[in-house]
Amino acid sequence: MRKPLYVLNGPNLNRLGLREPEIYGRTTLAEVEERCKAAAGQEGLVFRQTNSESELIGWIHEAIDESSALLINPAAFTFYSMAVMDALKMYPHPMIEFHISNVHKREPMYHTSLVSPVATAVMAGTGARGYAHAVRILREMVDERAC
Repeated sequence: MRKPLYVLNGPNLNRLGLREPEIYGRTTLAEVEERCKAAAGQEGLVFRQTNSESELIGWIHEAIDESSALLINPAAFTFYSMAVMDALKMYPHPMIEFHISNVHKREPMYHTSLVSPVATAVMAGTGARGYAHAVRILREMVDERAC
């Protein structure tokens, strides 16, 4: 069995389902996790959320060695954390930067990502259901690399 996929979530995503449902929907992070685990199948999945920048960076470092692919929703860290970006620059496997809302339809402060230039791909605006799609895409990317 290959190394698991990692799904890492940044600040305030623990409030998913309650926080601004008109933007983020009513799906909870626990429901997102269930959907991602189902989509990962036998690959296995490590699913985490933190409000701490340093903890997120530690998990990225762990994922460098322990994962086959990374789905990251850095939330607010996307737009200002050079430390998160620097950690992600070291990530050697397929990586998707993920956002529930379409950040490009929002206020200008959400338009410039520090993560996008180092990610393999970017997904935004698909709602919470997009997480499972992103996991399936990462599985395909891992399979393609194994060939």
